[in-house]
Amino acid sequence: MNSVTQVMKELKKCGSEQTRKIYARHGAGDNVFGVKAADLKIIAKKIKGKHELACELYETGNYDAMYLAGLVADGKQMSKKELHDWAKSAVWLWISEYALPWVASESPHGRDMAMKWIKLKKKESIASCGWSTYSSLVAITPDEELDLAEIKALLKLVEKEIDGSANRVKYTMNGFVIAVAMYVTPVLKQAKATAKKLGKVEVDMGDTSCKVPLALEYIDKLEKAGRIGKKRKTTRC
Repeated sequence: MNSVTQVMKELKKCGSEQTRKIYARHGAGDNVFGVKAADLKIIAKKIKGKHELACELYETGNYDAMYLAGLVADGKQMSKKELHDWAKSAVWLWISEYALPWVASESPHGRDMAMKWIKLKKKESIASCGWSTYSSLVAITPDEELDLAEIKALLKLVEKEIDGSANRVKYTMNGFVIAVAMYVTPVLKQAKATAKKLGKVEVDMGDTSCKVPLALEYIDKLEKAGRIGKKRKTTRC
């Protein structure tokens, strides 16, 4: 598959009404075929390394294609403008909190974009993208290359602003605290203290069975499992 037309045809073929309805319950709009994640990964392997094609797929506005782009695109080839343009159109949480952060975190502009997006508090999908991008960054970046003072300041910001933040921003803030505890050992103690202060974070999960993890409980499980401090090569999944 070398063209958008060919890939879109394959996506449509793999889509199902049942999966489309599931995505709709999670906030997806009408422009989605309903392709299962497992099938998207199969297609991603077929177009691996085709960055320009991935960008063209993202621009279709079809959510399946946009998610696929997140699996394939090379963040190292993207400019700040391109990343921000992607963020402006990432209105579904699968894109704003997963697909785009995967790409952005692997870009040399990842940290700058994460901080820019976090500050756009009135734009829920973009702000949540910022927190998710920083979460991905700490997962793949060696501790010595991270700005630990900035991360500590962000933990304080979560404590201060989470209650008054938009719905999905609260969810990704909670996820950021967990990510910091899991991947940034020098800041584990402060992350746990923040998690304790947060307690149960109330987020409207819509017509789904999804739940918001209790940060401190989740971190304790990670510690018992010996998973603290183990970096990842990529956060794409």
